[in-house]
Formats: sequence, C-alpha cells, structure tokens
Amino acid sequence: MKRAAPYDRDTALDAAMSLFWDRGYHATSLKDLETTLKMKPGSIYAAFSSKENLYLLALERYFEAARARFREQMAKASSPLEGLAEHIRAYARLSPDDAARQACMLTRSLVDSCATEPVIAERTRAYLAGMRQEFAAVFARARTAGELHPDADVDRLARRFQANIAALRFEMHLGTNQADVAALADDMAREVRCLRANPAGMPKQDGHACP
Repeated sequence: MKRAAPYDRDTALDAAMSLFWDRGYHATSLKDLETTLKMKPGSIYAAFSSKENLYLLALERYFEAARARFREQMAKASSPLEGLAEHIRAYARLSPDDAARQACMLTRSLVDSCATEPVIAERTRAYLAGMRQEFAAVFARARTAGELHPDADVDRLARRFQANIAALRFEMHLGTNQADVAALADDMAREVRCLRANPAGMPKQDGHACP
C-alpha cells in the first residue's frame, strides 16, 4: 500500500488559514482542503481531528500572527499614539495582492459562524477581545507617557480604534478606490494624533482642527 506523503504542519496550517480566510468556514469543503493542503481526507482527519478543529487552529494562527505584527510595529514606534496612527495608515499602503486587504478573518469568522458554530464564535470573540486588549495596552502606555489625559478611558479608546480598523478593512475588501482608502486612513490616523490635544481624552469632532 502506498504510504501518504509526509506533511509539514506549519505549511498545512498556513494553507488552511488562507483558504478559510478567503472562503469562510461553511463555504470551504473537504475537497477544497484536500486540494489546498495536498492531503487525503484521512490524513487531514488524522492530523487535525476535524474540520472544526482545523479551523480553530487556523484562526489561532491568524490571531497570533496579527498580534505579533502589531507588537513589533509598536516596539518600533516613536511614541504610543504615533505607533497607533501609523498602524492604521499602513493598511492603505498594502500592495493590491496582500491578503491583509481582505476583511479581518476574525470579523468574517464571527459573521459566518455566530448563528451556527458556537465554539468557533466563542473563540473568535475571545481573539477579538485579545486584540482590543493589545490596543488598550498601547493607549495605557500613551496615558502613562503623558500623551493622553490621566482620566482617558483606554478601553473605550481601544474599542473605537478596533471599530475604525474594521471599517477601513471593510472598505478595502469592497474594492474602494485606493486614494479614497488612503484618505480615510489619514482621517483615522489624524483622529488618533488629535488625542494629544484633547484634554477630555477623546477625539474631537472636527479632526481637521487638530495638529
């Protein structure tokens, strides 16, 4: 009997993550996974137990990679608020073929699975909360550094920041004109920078009035 070819787990998970991110959980068939991972159904189940478990592993991989990239960006920033502003603007500079131009895999997963896959939905909410905590931690560093008012609500700011990123990536996923995406990203980045000038600790309504 011909033995199944050995597989590289990291390579297989990367391939599964890309496929699930592109098609979603329900629209991805076993045949799709077999073709993309270059593995037979039996080998897929032997390695990953089930389609759901494979999806959860791919989702974890996506979250861990996103968090690592964000932390790396913040470590290089000249200040916490500047790092957050640049994080938003960087999306508008992504090349047309960059997968990150799609809507966030976590957001898409929640929409796709909320009513039908409770385990996936719960895990997705946890990862979204995890990213929001990352944003809140940077806002907290900005507050400690004096960039924000001492009474600034970092959790509220983090929620708004996450919502802005989701909206920006949705526009990119829609295929919005690159110039319009860049302008929107600039507006959002300016809103973050405006926090320095606002003693209330929240963005001003007229972002263009800020430095």
